[in-house]
Amino acid sequence: MGRTTAHPPASRQVGLENHRRRCSACGGPAPADYRARRNVVTLEAVVALKVQVRVCHRKGCPLYLKPVRAEEEGRWALPDHEFGLDVIALIGALRYHEHRSVPEIHALLRARGVSISERSVTNQLDRYDELLALRMTDSRRLQQVTRQQGRVVLAMDGLQPEVAHEVLWVVRDCLSGEVLAARSLLGSGEQELAPLLLEVKAALAVPIAGVVSDGQRSIRNAVASALPGVPHQLCHFHYLREAARPLYEADRHAKKLLKSHVRGVRVIERAVEGRQDAQAQAVRSYCAAVRSALTDDRRPPLKPSGLELHRRLRAIEASLRRSEKGGARQRAETAAPAIEARPDADGEDVATTEGGLPVGRACRRNPHQCLRPERLSRQKAHGRPCRRTGACRATHPLPHRAALAHFLLETRRYWPGLFHCYDVPGLPRTDNDLEHLFGSCRYHERRASGRRRGSEGLVVRGQVRVVAAVATRLAPTVGAELAPKDIIAWRKLRASLRRRQHARVLGRRFRANPNAYLAAIERELRRALPA
Repeated sequence: MGRTTAHPPASRQVGLENHRRRCSACGGPAPADYRARRNVVTLEAVVALKVQVRVCHRKGCPLYLKPVRAEEEGRWALPDHEFGLDVIALIGALRYHEHRSVPEIHALLRARGVSISERSVTNQLDRYDELLALRMTDSRRLQQVTRQQGRVVLAMDGLQPEVAHEVLWVVRDCLSGEVLAARSLLGSGEQELAPLLLEVKAALAVPIAGVVSDGQRSIRNAVASALPGVPHQLCHFHYLREAARPLYEADRHAKKLLKSHVRGVRVIERAVEGRQDAQAQAVRSYCAAVRSALTDDRRPPLKPSGLELHRRLRAIEASLRRSEKGGARQRAETAAPAIEARPDADGEDVATTEGGLPVGRACRRNPHQCLRPERLSRQKAHGRPCRRTGACRATHPLPHRAALAHFLLETRRYWPGLFHCYDVPGLPRTDNDLEHLFGSCRYHERRASGRRRGSEGLVVRGQVRVVAAVATRLAPTVGAELAPKDIIAWRKLRASLRRRQHARVLGRRFRANPNAYLAAIERELRRALPA
C-alpha cells in the first residue's frame, strides 16, 4: 500500500562533502557535478541532506558518467531508504532487548515524534537483522576474535518449527559464544551439512579443537567427512534421554495411572469452603499437598516424576493414617489415592502399572550410575561400557530386560563420542547452550508476537534474525555501527532472503486458491514449452 500522507517537512539541513577528488577506477579527475537532495527521518528531526556527487567524464573508464556520492551519507541512512540508522537501531533494541511487539514499537516511536507506520516498523526491523548479521558474521571480525583464543570449539544443531520445511542450522563457538554461521537449508543430510562445516573451517584462521552435537547420524557423518580427526563429543543429555526412553515411558504411564486414582480434591475443598476451624485447615493443607504432588513434573530420566509422585502420595497417606490414629474426626483421607502396591524381592512396595511393570525403582542396581562417566575411572571410560549392566539384565524380569537391551543399544551407538570432553579443554559435555539459544529465540517470538509455536520467519530469516537477537541481548547497537561496509554484500543477502520468503508466499497462494494457482502454472508452462 502506498503512502497516503505527505512526507514530513525537513527541520534541519546538512551538507555532505565528497572528498574523493579523483576517480577510484582510472585515477583521473572526478569533478563535483551536482548535489543530490534527500530527507532522512531521524529520532531528533527530519534532516534534509545535500549530498555532493562527483562523476568521472573520461571515456573508457569503468565509472564513466556513474555518480559517486559522499561516503558520509552511509552513516545517515541506507540507499533508497527514508529512515535513519538511529531509528533502525532503536527498533532493533526495542524488539530484541525489551521484547516489544510491532504495535508497541510503533506507539513508542510515534510518542517520540517519529512519523512512521506499522508496516515501516516491520521493514526497518528486517533491515536491522540484515545489517547487524553482516557486521557480526564478518570474516575479519571473527578471525580477530578467535585468534585471541588460539582455537575454536564448535557446537552444531538445527531448528525446524514446521515439518517438511527448511531447517535452520547454527554453528556456534563454545569458547567465545559467537555465532559463526547460520543457514536455512532444505534438508538435514550429510550433503547439506558438510559444505556448511567446510565454509566455517575456511573462514577461520585457527584450528578446530572439537565439535559437540546431539549425536544425530547426519551430523556425525558430516563432521567425519568435513573435519577428519577432530574430536566429536556427543551430548550426554541426549544420550541419557534416548537410553532411558523405555523407563521414562513406563514412569510416565505410571504417573498417569496414579493421577487417575487421585480424584475429588476439588469437591473436598468446596466442602470445607468458608470454615476456619482446625479440621478444615488440615483438610485444605492435605488437598494443597496432593495438588502440589500432581503438578510437579521433575526432570526425567534422572528424576522420574512418577516415582516421586508415588513416594509423596504414600507420605500423604501415611500422614492421614497417623492423624486417624490420633483421634482426628475429619475423614480427610478421602483425598489420598488407593495405590496398588506389591512387595518386591527386597520387601519394599513398588507401584505397578496395568501390565504389571514395576516403576517404584527403575533398576535394583540403579542404572543411572552406569550413565555417569565421572564415576568411572579414565581407564574404564575409554574401555567398554559398565559391566554391571549385564548383571542387572540377568536379574530383572522380562519388561526390564527390554529396557536394558535398549539402554545397551543406545550406549553402543553413543559410546565412541561420549568422553572426548575429558581430553579436550573447553569441550562441553552437552550442547545445552545451543539448545538454550534456540529456546530463547522461540521464547522471544512467543513473547513479542503472541504465537504459541515458532513462526515461519524464524527459519526463513533465521540466518540473520538469530544472530541479531543474540548480539542485541549482549549489547545494544548504536546507529553508526549498523552502517554496512559493503553495500553489494548487503543487497545480495537481502535478495537471497527475499527469494526464500517468496517460496512461503507461493504456499499461501496455493492454500488460498489451489485451482487458480495450478492454472497459472499451466499457463506459464505452455508459454515456455515449445509447441
